[in-house]
Amino acid sequence: MKKIVLLATIALTIISCNETPKTKDFKTAYVDTGKMMEQYTEAKQLDEKYKTKGEVMGRELEVAAKNLKAEMNSFQQNAVAKGQAWAQQKGAELQQREQQLQYAQQGMLQQLQQESGKEMDTLVKSVKKLIKDYGKEKGYDYIYGTGDAATVLYAKDTYDITNDVVKMINDKFAANPKTDKKEEKAAEKK
Repeated sequence: MKKIVLLATIALTIISCNETPKTKDFKTAYVDTGKMMEQYTEAKQLDEKYKTKGEVMGRELEVAAKNLKAEMNSFQQNAVAKGQAWAQQKGAELQQREQQLQYAQQGMLQQLQQESGKEMDTLVKSVKKLIKDYGKEKGYDYIYGTGDAATVLYAKDTYDITNDVVKMINDKFAANPKTDKKEEKAAEKK
């Protein structure tokens, strides 16, 4: 009796292993995320905004650095003539101003990174939602992302929908351009 049950179990196992599960054809595609972000109008505008903002802030620091350098040159010339006490006091003052300038530069860089990081995070979330909506609308089962954090090791070029997605998100952006709230307030004051 045990042998019959054992044989029946083995037979069922073999039969079930031979059955192939029904597979569904999947519609898949991928987006080259690096290329997409290079071509996405809003991302380019965001990059340009912070590049310009960094240049403006950098010029302010550059002027302060030039002034400090000129004072340091003057200090070296006057140190002997004005005496050791004056030289020590003025040297400490200049050293403190140099340190403050370095702190200001670090603060500026941190501020730019925080501001741009927040806006970039918002932009990425928005793009992910748009891609998800695009995938649903077009009937895709999967859309993979490639780029710095590649999630696809192989894909046929026919699955690359990057240009379609870039066009779609640029069209959406053009239809509803975002303006910087600070720029709006500044324009209202003028």
